[in-house]
Amino acid sequence: MIGKEWWQSDEFSLRLPILLARARIILAIRDFFNKYEFIEVETPYLQRYPSLEPHIMSLSTELNEPFGTSSQRLYLHTSPEFSMKKLLVAGMKRIFQFAHVWRDGERSPIHHPEFTMLEWYRVGEKYNVLMEDCIEILSIAARVASVKELRHKNKCCDPFAEPKYLTVAQAFFDYCGIDLLASTNDPKNPNAKILIKAAQSCGLNIKETDSWHDVFFSIMLEYIEPHLGNDVPLILYNYPAPLASLSRLCPDNNMTSERFELYVCGIELANGFGELTDATEQRRRFNEDVNLKEQLYGLRYPIDEDFLNALETKLPDCSGIAFGIDRLIMLVTGTKTIENVLWAPI
Repeated sequence: MIGKEWWQSDEFSLRLPILLARARIILAIRDFFNKYEFIEVETPYLQRYPSLEPHIMSLSTELNEPFGTSSQRLYLHTSPEFSMKKLLVAGMKRIFQFAHVWRDGERSPIHHPEFTMLEWYRVGEKYNVLMEDCIEILSIAARVASVKELRHKNKCCDPFAEPKYLTVAQAFFDYCGIDLLASTNDPKNPNAKILIKAAQSCGLNIKETDSWHDVFFSIMLEYIEPHLGNDVPLILYNYPAPLASLSRLCPDNNMTSERFELYVCGIELANGFGELTDATEQRRRFNEDVNLKEQLYGLRYPIDEDFLNALETKLPDCSGIAFGIDRLIMLVTGTKTIENVLWAPI
């Protein structure tokens, strides 16, 4: 694309079949949600609080009120999650949204600073129902694109096959012989030394000062993710408690959480939760995230008290998920980079 802009007709015509497929797939996904009586919602892209997730960076802007009466720093949201959960507190039961979201410092063949996230929530339903939603949406997209297999690099996957289910702990044992939960006997204070030793025995170049989280993701990227979703879609579930994020812990094992991800051809497509509804526990996790983000990047952001107030008002038992639409379009159209599936890339 050197010397050419995306809007030049010869350049655009090469991508047009992919973009038309994108439009048809999004329409079909809307039909899926309509079938199950979901309501499509829209929430603000501008938020008062940035993302607290340690490794996700927000983009900011300045909002000025008329006549110079006041101004405030706002942030382009990295997910519509908090606003959508407030709608659940307000009384909505099944909602979905195609939201543009922003992440600073992210660009690669499967990352873009601005991308489309499909997010949906089910009140009173368990997170395993979201797994079924994901598999149905995957097959819908493949059917609309008239493809029987999905390919990325040297991997392929049958989008119509029954998915494989694998716990995170079992994946660590199967692919690198590591007993992951041995390092999480205290879920609130995972033992980095145990995991560091296990990673080093696998040949990873890990520093003795690395955090438990850093070592976990190093192992995931090097030894586990490349195997996930080959041949058939894979649901990776029961994330260890230190990585519960906004999910609740499993009722039968507080060392793991009701969190899962969908993988196809080694690419993560979706991240789903049985949602945490305990405001006190959520505050504790937010404080941990705030401290870790400051330790890693020197950034200390305030906690969203309005969201915690909504949890206390009472977020109902629910499940929710974020699904990367652009990556889905990439896989079903066989394109190599995310920019090829965006109508107007940055």
